[in-house]
Amino acid sequence: MRIVIYSMLVLLIAIQYPLWLGKGGWLKVYEMEKQVELQEAKNSLLALRNAKLAGDVKDLKDGTRAIEERARVEHGLIKDGEFFVQILPADKAATAQATKQ
Repeated sequence: MRIVIYSMLVLLIAIQYPLWLGKGGWLKVYEMEKQVELQEAKNSLLALRNAKLAGDVKDLKDGTRAIEERARVEHGLIKDGEFFVQILPADKAATAQATKQ
């Protein structure tokens, strides 16, 4: 009788092994769920970035304000009759004056 009980116990353990530690076991599923959560977070950040870039592209295609703004910021261009004034922070202004002397 003991042999039957022990053999059933061994069979029960053998059946439970793939459920917990096998290829599709609970531990692997838990790890995969964590990876899916991380990837979904990355995807949402990338979706926000894509939406922002799509808005920039639409502005550049449709209007002249975005083109004008980029020309001013990136290339320092000004219109006729405008004056360009640059105000430096205190620490940068002091180093700029020191390098001139």
